[in-house]
Formats: sequence, structure tokens, C-alpha cells
Amino acid sequence: MADDSVSGGAVSGGAVSTPTGTRATEPPRDVLGLVGSTPGEGAFDHHHPPKLDLVNDCVHCGFCLTTCPTYVLWGEEMDSPRGRIYQMKQGLEGEPLTDSMVEHFDRCLGCMACVTACPSGVQYDKLIEDTRQQVERRHSRSPRDRALRGAIFKLFPYPKRLRLLRGPLRAYQASGVQRLVAKTGLLKLMPTLGAMESLAPRLSKPERLAERVPAQGAKRAVVGMLTGCVQSAFFPDVNAATARILTAEGCEVVIPRTQGCCGALSVHNGREEEAQKFARALIDTFSDVGMDYFVVNAAGCGSSLKEYDRLLADDPAYAERATAFTAKVRDLSEILVELGPVAPRHPLPVTVAYHDACHLGHAQGVRAQPRALLRGIPGLELREIADAEICCGSAGIWNVLNPEPAQQLGERKARDVLATGAALLVTANPGCLMQVAASVRRLGADIGLAHTAHVLDASIRGLPVEDLL
Repeated sequence: MADDSVSGGAVSGGAVSTPTGTRATEPPRDVLGLVGSTPGEGAFDHHHPPKLDLVNDCVHCGFCLTTCPTYVLWGEEMDSPRGRIYQMKQGLEGEPLTDSMVEHFDRCLGCMACVTACPSGVQYDKLIEDTRQQVERRHSRSPRDRALRGAIFKLFPYPKRLRLLRGPLRAYQASGVQRLVAKTGLLKLMPTLGAMESLAPRLSKPERLAERVPAQGAKRAVVGMLTGCVQSAFFPDVNAATARILTAEGCEVVIPRTQGCCGALSVHNGREEEAQKFARALIDTFSDVGMDYFVVNAAGCGSSLKEYDRLLADDPAYAERATAFTAKVRDLSEILVELGPVAPRHPLPVTVAYHDACHLGHAQGVRAQPRALLRGIPGLELREIADAEICCGSAGIWNVLNPEPAQQLGERKARDVLATGAALLVTANPGCLMQVAASVRRLGADIGLAHTAHVLDASIRGLPVEDLL
């Protein structure tokens, strides 16, 4: 068992220094073992509070500390998973939902590295999700925070609204205005706007996908395909590559144009009713397409889709349908390994650093499949990244809400990626691609960046490796 005394905030007591100053003295270690309280008396009401039995699974061993991005940044106990669990217990035992408590919950990236690291099997993913929906319903945020979050959720979960930004963004990037703005230094005075500007990818002309794409050769499966929000607006080439791969591997691909957001951003930020609305709509959209599987190429979306059964468990009209839908969800790499390859792979002589997107590796446990697919490409050399378990700082909208610490995490990840000496970074999440690309640029370095689908598509089609770089 790890030592309970950790730098930046020992569990044994004492004043704790935080990124915003010194907080009140911590309670002694034995207080962490208290049990028994009625949800609804303190910080939480009776609608799905964090469960006390899951809270009590945490034995405060500290194995999570070195994998938690915020603890790595600040060394602050209350910004570690076990510290946040302790605060959940405080809330269950009658403590009010204070600004300080909410701040520590908000600082969690939701990367779930602690779930992977925990030897006791603590279900922190469920605890933080239940806590966040309590926060969103019961805590009054500052006007600025409400305005920022409101703007984000009026835009990001809506593909059509995001696509309206493509024209102005392409003009901004191509006209030279972007370079001019960078020289003025104005964006450094507005961290949130600066973060969004730096994350925006270079845009290319989108490829329009048919609503039903026939399989090549013998049909092996019918798959529904999520096009996503950010993915469809800013990375439509990933969706096009995904459809080509699936059809080359004998899948008939169904891509309804009426599909909307899967609700991942909403559920990860405690907006439960909004997430449920999106989930019901997506289930309805794909209910009659006759699919065997539902394929996802964005890690954050996939982790939420695989939990529709939990999200809609209280809905008598959708609970059973959500369970059936969840059973069909597969990440692109999962379905390709599950079916086995039939399309020939052409050589790609390139060194690749593979980055585990947190919601693919930690939340879904999908690590071996993308590596197996990449190693199956002749000429490709796969290299591992140091401290792979540490999040890149993207975490959905966390890098927009917390631009400065996100930049620190991004640059840490970028340095580890560049240290591999690989020519190409490959990952399976649009947020990670944007975050690492921005971080590499800030370091004045250069590396090719691609989604797993880009690499597989290039190999199947026999494209030159230069197309990826």
C-alpha cells in the first residue's frame, strides 16, 4: 500500500496549498473511513447521488495519484481522485455543496486514468458522473461561467451549427488574418478565446457521404455509423476514411443524415436531461436501419454510447431499447479486429507513435485492437509514448474551460510524443488531435498527425505515406 503522506496535501492533516491559495485544514485520516448518511441531507439530493457503497470502495492507497493529471500538475490532495471521493463523502454526510467543493469536481478531466490504476476497482467514472449532474442542478455558477458554458452547449453538440463556422474559419486561416492576430498578442489576453483559436484544425473540403454505402465483396455485416459533431464539422475526412474502411472489409454502412449529437459532451459535464434527449433521438434515428453493429470513430462518443443503458435506465420507454443499442456499439478498431481483415494492406514505411485517447484506453479498455491494426500494416513501425496514461489535456471541453492547465498538459504530452522520434502521431479522437497539434505548434516543432482511420485507409488504398505526413 502506498504511503498516505503525499506532496502538496497529506491525508494525515495540515493546511493544503492549492493553485488558488491555502485552504482549510484537512481532517485526519481516520475521518475518511466514516460511513453512514442519508443522501439529500447535504450537498446532494435523492436523484442519483454518488453511491455511498462505491465511495467506500476507495481505501485511499494512492495508486491513482501519479496517473491523475491535476494531481500531477498541482500536487493537491483535493484535486486527486481520492480527494474528490473524500469530498463526495463529505457531501453525503451533510456538508453543503460549496464553491470550493465544486471547483475541485470541475477540475477533474474525467480521463479515467484512475480507474485503470486503481487496485480496488473503485468505479470513479460512475461517482464523478453522478456528482456532476448534482452540481449542474444544485450549484449556482458565476455569470461568466454560466455564459461560457451556455455558449458552448448551444454550439458544440449541434453539427449543423458547427458546420456554419467552416466558411468563416477557412477564410480566417487562408487570408492571413490568423497570422496577423497571432503577431498582435491579443489572444494571450483572452485565454479562452485563444485556446479555441489555437485548437481549430486546418480545414479541407468535406466529402459528402451517401446514406447507405454497399459492402465491397461478400457482405459480412450491416453497421450504423456515427458521424459526430466536431468530427463531422472539422474532421469529415475521418468519417469518409471510416466508411471506406468498413466497406472494404465487407460492411454495408448506414449513415442517416438526420442523426445528431450522441450526448457525450452533455453527459460528461453533468447535463443529464440534455444528454438523455440526444440519446433518445439517436436511438430513434437508427432503430429501423437493420444494423448488426453501431460503429464509432471518436473515443469520447464511444464511451458514452456504451453507457446508454445506464443513462436511460429510469426511462420506461427507452431503457430496454438503450440496452439493446449499447450492446451493438463498437469502436472502429474493435469491429475491425472482431470481424478480421479481408482487405489487403499495402506497405506504409513510417514510424508511428500511438496515443491512447483516454476515453478509448481508460474508459473503454480498448488498447490492444488499434495497436494490432497498426502492426498489421507492412513497413509500419509502432513506438510507445512515455507516461501514456497521462491525459493530453483535451478532455472534451476541459481545455476550453481551463486553458492554462490544459496547455501545460498538452505541452507535456507533445514533448513525450516528439521524444519517440516518430514521424507520425496516431490517435482515435478529434479532441486529442486538436490538442496535440496545437501543443506541437507552440513548441515550434513539427510532426504528422492522423486518426487511426487515416492510416488504415491509406494502407488499404495503397496511398503514398506522404499523404499522411
